[in-house]
Amino acid sequence: MPRLALSDDFVTDLVSLQRPIQKEVGDAIQMFRSMTVPQLHASKGMHLEKLERSRDPRIRTIRITRSYRGVLLAPDDGSDLFTLLRVAPHDEAINWACKRAYSVNGATGGLEVRNIEALEQMETYFESKADTTPTRLFEKHSDTVLRDLGIDDQVLRLARVCVTADDLKVMTPPMMPADQYEVLEFLAAGYSPKDVWEQLIAPRGQTVRAAEDRPKVTLTEAILNTPNRIVEVTGPGELERILTEDLTRWRIFLHPAQRRYAYHPGFNGPAQVTGGPGTGKTVVALHRVRHLLRTGGGNDRILLTTFTNAMAAALRDSLALLLGDADAHLLERVDVTTVDSLAARVIREARGGSPKPLSAAAEKSAWTRAMAQEGLPWDEQFLSREFRNVVLAQGLRTPEEYLRCVRRGRGIPIGRVQRARLWRVMERFTADLASRDAATYTQLCDEAARLLVGSPPRYRHVVVDEAQDLHPAQWRVLRACAGAHADDMFLVGDPHQRIYDSRVSLRSLGIDVRGRTSRLRLNYRSTEEILRWSASLLDGRPVGRLGEDDDEDGGRDSLRGYRSQLHGRAPTARGYGSQDEELRALVEQVRTWIEQDGVKPSEVAVCARFNTVVDAVIRRLRRERVPAVAVKDNPGPEVSGVRVATMHAMKGLEFRCVAVVGVTAGVLPFAPQVTPVEVDPLQHQSDLLAEHCLLFVACTRARDALAISWSGERSRMLDPVVS
Repeated sequence: MPRLALSDDFVTDLVSLQRPIQKEVGDAIQMFRSMTVPQLHASKGMHLEKLERSRDPRIRTIRITRSYRGVLLAPDDGSDLFTLLRVAPHDEAINWACKRAYSVNGATGGLEVRNIEALEQMETYFESKADTTPTRLFEKHSDTVLRDLGIDDQVLRLARVCVTADDLKVMTPPMMPADQYEVLEFLAAGYSPKDVWEQLIAPRGQTVRAAEDRPKVTLTEAILNTPNRIVEVTGPGELERILTEDLTRWRIFLHPAQRRYAYHPGFNGPAQVTGGPGTGKTVVALHRVRHLLRTGGGNDRILLTTFTNAMAAALRDSLALLLGDADAHLLERVDVTTVDSLAARVIREARGGSPKPLSAAAEKSAWTRAMAQEGLPWDEQFLSREFRNVVLAQGLRTPEEYLRCVRRGRGIPIGRVQRARLWRVMERFTADLASRDAATYTQLCDEAARLLVGSPPRYRHVVVDEAQDLHPAQWRVLRACAGAHADDMFLVGDPHQRIYDSRVSLRSLGIDVRGRTSRLRLNYRSTEEILRWSASLLDGRPVGRLGEDDDEDGGRDSLRGYRSQLHGRAPTARGYGSQDEELRALVEQVRTWIEQDGVKPSEVAVCARFNTVVDAVIRRLRRERVPAVAVKDNPGPEVSGVRVATMHAMKGLEFRCVAVVGVTAGVLPFAPQVTPVEVDPLQHQSDLLAEHCLLFVACTRARDALAISWSGERSRMLDPVVS
């Protein structure tokens, strides 16, 4: 009987399919494994066929359903090991298969894939461009050196016509073989061939040998040499294990195109990776932690931090899964926590206790009391934003500093007399909170940052997830926790998911990522249909780049070029006459996902703007005998039940199916959260953008299916996608 292996691309396709099609794939695999090789070629049911236009003569396709085909790599070395490469709709599978070619990397001995048609086009284009340029990117490296590092003939020709590093970036994987691209990228960054070998090839178990002295590696050996991307089906339960395994395993899967960021040998200072939703930023951060643990000193401590407790818990679980039993002891060197929790700990250690965090309602009352004697023309919201986004953001300590400061991001000029009055109000506010042993979260971070100044660094490395939402006071805490040195800070984030008003200039805080910033553009989570639909919710609104405030020449970030290779159903958006009708429809939708599509309850999420609706959803689902749990209760992966949360609590999470309910005109945008344009036009635009980003974040948590609903008047923020 033939042996069968599954590539990472095939598994990615498989877990994105609806359950009925997954079952068809499973049946086809079992049939495949039950036949002899001659029977496979003769079987009309399998319909194993060679493609006439294929650039790789070993590529075959098999019938999965009437509409879906599997793409296979057939052995050519006398073995019986076939590899399933992709499963996709018929035309898409054929088109993909005809353009790909597989080969064995001369240095690593692993299997690699390329889009041979696209690379040929690149070669023609860059040849004509390079003819007019006297210098080339890799001219100081001989052909022999490049071949010894695994560069083959086609990639060598492309390397020879690259003029700048930007030329190389056009050919990123999966166009160019990932291992060869990584070698060229490291050389372009100035690393020596010896460093490249030690960092990229030696860890794969290879010894230094010239290309001509290496033994020939068969296709089967190459497949077995690529365990991080290919797994052999060793028994009838292997596929079912993959299908039924919790999504957590796939949250730690690192695509080859991301590996060069996670396992970079060493950044000469802070580094930053940005990317749209689902591009794998968090996975890169987790693998970066593993790399730092394995390559650093045995006593080096690492801080892995994020924005919310739920995300910190998810990071902790994912890191433990990634390290596995073999490296479980390394977890002792990692603190996984939020910046706010870290700040509270710093204060407790210094003073024996920490002020109680202030709720939004209590903060508003405190501002009302503080401004009662001044008769200022602004409300509590304006004062809160001024205190948070100017005073605490810049760490101002005296009225003189406030009088002199530039109020970045604020659109209404305030003269010296008014500033003096505002400062008096802020002093009364802080004194009132101190008398009650309370403080805002931002105040806690500001205080912790002051306490850390002059103290020895607490961590050798700081890795930050969801960096776009951190306030300057939080960044000062992190900067003080890690001394300034190589690999001190590694940041990942997406400005399009900024749902709090926390624009910041990292450079002004001593976190300079210039020359060490990379961007991910391929979405590995959501289907293209969900990605495009969600992106249109931002309606072309400009978004400032991560880590750059409006006074810098950073320009704007854009979702242009972000894409997904997954396809599925288009999102649905429906309105109802009452909340009761909307919840009734929600129950039916959730049941359809669970009972007909075969999605586990824990892989379904429902989110709403406020906790009142969250509570109503949980009650309704449970009443209809659909298990449901609140995300705020931190249910573990072993707890069954639909996850229900506020939109804010959905940050950093992902599910196969997501329903966003209650998207009404009175909730999005929520008027109390948006500064009136006449009060401050700049703040108004910033607040409005945060509302759009919040809905965008909620929708992009979905992998396979997305349903939006409302009762009564729908939100105008849905206008770009609902006619």
